[in-house]
Amino acid sequence: MTTHDVHDAAERAHLLHQVFDAVMAGEPGPVPARSLVSASWRRSLAAHVDPERRTPPVVVHDTELPDLREGHPLNAVMPLLRSTLVSIADEAMHVMLVTDADGTILWREGAAKLLHSADDVGLSPGTRWTEDAIGTNAMGTTLAVDAPVQIHSAEHLVRTYHAWTCAAAPVHDPDTGNILGAIDISGPLHTVHPAMVQLVSATAQLAENQLRVRLAIADERLRVRNMPHLTSLRGGAGALVTPTGRIVAGEPYGTWPERVLLPAGADRIRLDDGREMVVEPLAEGYLLRAPHKAAAAPRRSALSLRFLGHGTPRTLLDGKPIPLTLRPAELLTALALHPDGLTAERLALLLYGDDGNPTTVRGEILRLRSLIGADVLRTRPYRLDAIVDADFEAVRRALRAGRPADALRACPGPLLPRSDAPAIRELRDEVEVSLRRAVLDADDTDLLAAFAAHLLGRGDLEVHDRLVERLSPGDPRRPEIESHRARLLTDA
Repeated sequence: MTTHDVHDAAERAHLLHQVFDAVMAGEPGPVPARSLVSASWRRSLAAHVDPERRTPPVVVHDTELPDLREGHPLNAVMPLLRSTLVSIADEAMHVMLVTDADGTILWREGAAKLLHSADDVGLSPGTRWTEDAIGTNAMGTTLAVDAPVQIHSAEHLVRTYHAWTCAAAPVHDPDTGNILGAIDISGPLHTVHPAMVQLVSATAQLAENQLRVRLAIADERLRVRNMPHLTSLRGGAGALVTPTGRIVAGEPYGTWPERVLLPAGADRIRLDDGREMVVEPLAEGYLLRAPHKAAAAPRRSALSLRFLGHGTPRTLLDGKPIPLTLRPAELLTALALHPDGLTAERLALLLYGDDGNPTTVRGEILRLRSLIGADVLRTRPYRLDAIVDADFEAVRRALRAGRPADALRACPGPLLPRSDAPAIRELRDEVEVSLRRAVLDADDTDLLAAFAAHLLGRGDLEVHDRLVERLSPGDPRRPEIESHRARLLTDA
């Protein structure tokens, strides 16, 4: 018999305490601990964790948490985790905890009455819960063994947590397979339920599925935005590759592996079938192509501008993120629109209107050059010397080519929505008006429905009017469209 064979919660907790006390004293226990727990205790003690230590270390302060949460991949699935686990945690007197891959708690929600008790034992955002930091616990152990686990009562190495029961499961990146973090539900000893570990395991799988869908959408956007690089090969062998080495499009079709290994800084690789490929960095990935027989031109930097629909402008230079505030993003937009270059006076007019000051613009250009480099931002006139891949230009290209569906997929929202610069306002209006008109003129009900669900179309009464006219009475989309249309009429 082991501790896991005892099903009465009180009896099992009593037995676990006996086993814990015996093992810590170096004596044989009444029954052996679970092999999972024994192995975790050995790892924790080897890391010099004191079983009498009270709380885990605080590694992230409150002021740093918002930025860490916003930048973490699991932030995208927090609505799913809340809808799946938090209501259950409230009813069952549990807290839901979500960590990053380093075991640091980033989110905590659940029963309000339990949060004070959780604070008392360090179950709070910013604390680290790896086994080497606080011993055997569900979050740390699930990250260590990469599998769902439940740790009950005195199975925790640190005595402070013997009054708690916890279940956790890891969440993996659907792209790389790496662990992104752990989902945990923890509560007082009397709330133990054998289904806890199945619940968090199923929720982790749901989160991974949602991340997989988001990855597929991101792949499609990358493919749409970067197809000009592939088509420029004019039938030559080539492929578009994500930063992690996955191939999302290739010519000729069907002759490419699912993934390639791209060593850092490599300018050539050899595929498993023996073909040699040149690696050209793009703004958000790579282009593989067959080597040219003639000498290649000097490589230019790749600059990616992602300014549509994001609260914070996102920029990549040769695949590396460049932190930008609003004004540098406005400068880059204006320069991307004018590849032949602009004077300080013209930039001042585009960004500030008639009150613009060229001296101010020169100072901002200087700061921007320090971020992206003087070889990328040239002077006399000011211009971008790089392969520029701007999401707003991808939308405009698709619209000019008569591909409204591709344009909609490439446009997650308005251009730099917080900007009031004249040139940005003009371009924002152009993109939104042109996209809307292209969708309305396309005579495509599915495209119209996609636009109605889009950030730019949710408040468009004419779009919803047309959809109500087009959708058949039995169409499953009709009730939601009618309900939303009614709200728009009420607000009108």
